[in-house]
Amino acid sequence: MQLSPFGLFDRWLSPAPKPGRVAWLRESEYAHRGLHGAGVPENSPSAFAAAIAKGMGIECDVQRSRDGQAVVFHDAELGRLTAESGKLSALTAAELGRIVLSGSEDTILTLSQLLAQVGGKVPLLIEIKSPRHSNTRTSTLCLAVKRVLEGYVGQHAIMSFDPRVVRWFAVHSPLTSRGLVVTEENGKTLPGMVRRRLSLWAAKPHFLAYDIRDLPSRFAAAQRRRGLPLLTWTVRSEELRERAARYADAPITEGAGVA
Repeated sequence: MQLSPFGLFDRWLSPAPKPGRVAWLRESEYAHRGLHGAGVPENSPSAFAAAIAKGMGIECDVQRSRDGQAVVFHDAELGRLTAESGKLSALTAAELGRIVLSGSEDTILTLSQLLAQVGGKVPLLIEIKSPRHSNTRTSTLCLAVKRVLEGYVGQHAIMSFDPRVVRWFAVHSPLTSRGLVVTEENGKTLPGMVRRRLSLWAAKPHFLAYDIRDLPSRFAAAQRRRGLPLLTWTVRSEELRERAARYADAPITEGAGVA
């Protein structure tokens, strides 16, 4: 098969991983922020326990606390998910660990605590959050995640919207599986297509985690054909499950999208 010029650059600047290294990514359905619902908050010990009990992989989010630890929480602000307000990054991990997640008795976990809970029983996808469109340094959180993962033998990968994060792991932790999270929202024109390619080449990911709203996608399909597993988020309905089964390798699901 003759490759396009873009395909040649993809192969050169962002080589596909060896198949055996990434095969496990295709073998699970992943619970988006754990298996959460009424009375079970997202990214909570209860949500992760429910996913483990169902035999599902887990997708979670991590942010950096004031003292530089990786804590499991999606938002930069505390208000949506707790009775507190303000920025998560203004508090230490110990202070965050005393904050109760709304509608439950669960509190905010560190990544270390989550790894102890999972204990290799199911695969784990760790999305590293960062303010992508700023000059904020990402290395502190990346290093915190790397240190926590040292010695963890369960199947796991990091991923991020921010190609700087993924590239950091390519350079400083090359044995860690790494993924680039992609959405084509507000970026379907030529400048958006160029940004996606540049992000791919900079990040050098082993897999993509793609917005289900954008599938089918020529860009995603091209990367999948050359050996990058294609995960897709967030699958919230049976209709989206069918789309994921047709155009991707594994779904990241919640609510009515869970099998």
